[in-house]
Amino acid sequence: MADDERVVFEDDELSDEVSEFFSAVGKQLKLFREQAGLTQREFARRAGYSENMIGSVERGRRTPRVELLEAADELLGARGALKIVAEDVMKAKAKMRLTNPAFSKAFTKEESQAVEIHGYSTLLVPGLLQTEAHARALYQMRRPWLTEGEVEQWVAARMERQEILNRSPLPVLSWVLDESVLQRPLGGWDVHLEQLRRLVAIGRMWGVELQVMPLDRTEQAGMGGPFTLLTPSGRPQIAYVEVQHVNRLITDSEEVRRMAARYSSIRAQALTLQESLTLIEKMLGER
Repeated sequence: MADDERVVFEDDELSDEVSEFFSAVGKQLKLFREQAGLTQREFARRAGYSENMIGSVERGRRTPRVELLEAADELLGARGALKIVAEDVMKAKAKMRLTNPAFSKAFTKEESQAVEIHGYSTLLVPGLLQTEAHARALYQMRRPWLTEGEVEQWVAARMERQEILNRSPLPVLSWVLDESVLQRPLGGWDVHLEQLRRLVAIGRMWGVELQVMPLDRTEQAGMGGPFTLLTPSGRPQIAYVEVQHVNRLITDSEEVRRMAARYSSIRAQALTLQESLTLIEKMLGER
């Protein structure tokens, strides 16, 4: 298993519909682990996952990864008892993602309580900065298709998240957007221009720092892709990454430290705050 898999857990906060099922799976996993004479730490090390993740799965607080169940079946001598529920776990997780607009609920919960939020985006405008029309366009172009009702439900959930920007005191907020994000007219030019105007307005907000990573940089520290850094009140900083609708919260302190250092380099390479606003305003003027 790759090193990065050892420091992440799947970002699915349990819904009421499936919480009892995942709780039962967690209890079953714990039973087999204890029968094998392993502590959570020992089992986590052998399976290649964090002790925190194993504990959360056993308590029914996190959805068990199919790969974890398959590995556990072999390591704990479960003789297929854990493998056999893996298919049901996959079905339950798919149902959660289709019916729950906040499919990354663990992240949104942490985000809503964070005292600092920092993000680097390479493909689209971050959710907290999106206009309603932009968010709707993103969900309408999602594949497989969402129903009209699902689109509206997900848009409403995204708009609700933006209450963070109205909090007092405001969290420490910063974002770096790749210039390509500004050039991509998702939803059409009317929607895109409204989105650019919103970015200008947010960039002028007191306490918010918005920067642009220009395309002409010959060195770029963010080529590994987008990510978000969150600092919960009274707890260590954590990180979040998402690709192809697969979500990961990262809690390993060393991995988060490296991502924070990477973000510092990204900010240093990006345009200044004023240069970034000037670029966005120039794009608006050109239309």
